[in-house]
Amino acid sequence: PAPRRAALAAGLPLRPFPTAAGRSGSAPAAARRNPFARLDNRPRAAEESLEELPRGQQEAPGPLLDSNQENHLRWEEVLHERAPTEHKPLTESEAPSSESTELPVDWSIKTRLLFTSSQPFAWADHLKAQEEAQGLVQHCRAIEVTLPQSIQDPKLSTELRCAFQQSLVYWLHPVFSWLPLFPRIGAAKKMTGKTSPWTNDEMVQQVLMSDWSVSFTSLYNMLKTKLCPYFYVCTYQFTVLFRAAGLAGSDALTALLSPTTRGLREAMKNEGVEFSLPLIEESVQKKKAHETSFGYEEEQAISDEDEEESLSWLEEMGVQDKIKKPGKISIKLHKEKHEVQMDHRPESVVLVKGPNTFTLLNFLINCKSLVATSGSQAGLPPTLLSPVAFRGATMQMLKARSVNVKTQSLSGYKDQFSLEITGPVMPHALHSVTTLLRSSQKGSFSAGLYPHEPTAVFNICLPLHKELDKVSIPDLANCGLHPKTLEQLRQIPLLGKSSLRSVEMNDYICNWRS
Repeated sequence: PAPRRAALAAGLPLRPFPTAAGRSGSAPAAARRNPFARLDNRPRAAEESLEELPRGQQEAPGPLLDSNQENHLRWEEVLHERAPTEHKPLTESEAPSSESTELPVDWSIKTRLLFTSSQPFAWADHLKAQEEAQGLVQHCRAIEVTLPQSIQDPKLSTELRCAFQQSLVYWLHPVFSWLPLFPRIGAAKKMTGKTSPWTNDEMVQQVLMSDWSVSFTSLYNMLKTKLCPYFYVCTYQFTVLFRAAGLAGSDALTALLSPTTRGLREAMKNEGVEFSLPLIEESVQKKKAHETSFGYEEEQAISDEDEEESLSWLEEMGVQDKIKKPGKISIKLHKEKHEVQMDHRPESVVLVKGPNTFTLLNFLINCKSLVATSGSQAGLPPTLLSPVAFRGATMQMLKARSVNVKTQSLSGYKDQFSLEITGPVMPHALHSVTTLLRSSQKGSFSAGLYPHEPTAVFNICLPLHKELDKVSIPDLANCGLHPKTLEQLRQIPLLGKSSLRSVEMNDYICNWRS
């Protein structure tokens, strides 16, 4: 095009710098961008995928795998804001539109459950030695216990008390009685000052990692042969959920890893681990579906042309040859910036399917950044959490205690009973406990659920789900779970990036909110 000075001399009107909106005729031309503005000042391409994040998470912390310092994620900062501090009945606007007798499946790990009821929880206290032993045996032998819909006197029900003991069991590796091994993300304060004899002893660290690798491989083999339904690998920076084929609506073995960073994803690619970013891909698909004026390639072409014409003013000054135009390098940096923007966030969740889960297993075993090299978790292998026994695992118990209080009401004081369960509450345990309470509390109770925030994203619905026939249920019959619990875990997740936070059951009908 002719230089603008020539146009001015000829008395011709000047053409405004074109924009995508202006060309399509759908909107007036926007004000041109400052040519000296940094790339950082452009609109954020990932804005749609980040709009649901809590305010405290808008800035990502330091990159993963690029530093030996411990990563203090922002998840913990919003934990107390989002977790229910006191339980209140659900309002009509908060309650789901349809009621159900069953809760949706929740794949997040809960750190605390707080149940309240007008019926006492005294039956859950002071189990007899025989009841405790029977509950442990029932767990180890995967004995199915089905309780009646309503138990008249729960305190006298040995069957209920044994089943409750059975539901509190979980398996853990490694185990150090003086050291809390869950949660691992953001656990620096809880571990500070604890004795760690392996911190400066490389030989001890090698032994710990060798034992951990054996336990990890054992769990994976059990998962592959459908003898273990699922398990978690909890590192100091991210968590991995491995699920057997047939669960969460998937016909293949799957692994979800979150949160991730560009450094971790690049390392996985370099080791041949094939994966996808389901939330990012879903966001891109939605964006393409809403494009009506022109396709993405045409939009990109127009954008490139705009970039060229926005520099036409340099020709007027005669310095166009001395200024470097944005080329492939700047476009690459722009793309990398968007990749880094999702780091440490729920949107960074990675999905690995089928045989690639075995490649992921080998990657994690050999990944040097899996274990912290400094700080309170230095030299400590990741935590393995499983609902069933595996090689090198130690049986652990969730902690339960009941409290009776007097609360004030219009008619005076009334009894309010509560049951608190703490520890890593996995999906099967949440289902088992709520099923027991349905019988013991005569179908009426309330609950506040406190999730470990980084695991809430495990509730996303995976792409290309296949509805599985009930005929295939026996394939997981030997995985150690009650058939009713297994039936729930087979459901396609509905909660998205959220998790259950409040539950209210009345007359065996439950309402919930996330």
